[in-house]
Amino acid sequence: MFFSLTDEWNVLASVAGGESPDTEGVCTTISRIMRVDRGGIGILKVRGLTLEFVYPFELRSAGRIPLSSPAVAARTATTKKSELFNNFAKTSHNSVFELVPLDGAAKNVGDPQHIQKLMSSPVIGSSGRVLGVVQVLRKGPNPDDAGPDFTEADLQTLEKVALHLETILAAL
Repeated sequence: MFFSLTDEWNVLASVAGGESPDTEGVCTTISRIMRVDRGGIGILKVRGLTLEFVYPFELRSAGRIPLSSPAVAARTATTKKSELFNNFAKTSHNSVFELVPLDGAAKNVGDPQHIQKLMSSPVIGSSGRVLGVVQVLRKGPNPDDAGPDFTEADLQTLEKVALHLETILAAL
């Protein structure tokens, strides 16, 4: 089924709003808007002095990220600034979250899939407080196989997506 970008924004607004937001539906819609696999979406919520994964579900039990850490998600939350990395594999980062298989990825054979390209944007509540972080990524054995580079326009789109996530993070 084909959805126009306008349709996708309407779907995002409807599945992210309301009393019982649909996390899976939100992430599926974000993946279509951002043109990445559903496994390329990460949503983290601020809990005290840490970030915990809300999505993908498989990372919920993988641990928390201290806001004081040098992790991109922590920096995004503390600075309230979006970031874009088209050479993320060369960026110093903890790869523990890359080791958790997503959507049957454990069955994949061949080259390992590492995060090659990543964008990160804060989710800021109406009070101005950071509620969490949304990340979009592309994985592959190397940058070329991971897909096209992210652009500044992609980062601006992610920032618009983040505006729709206040309701979902507040409900969790």
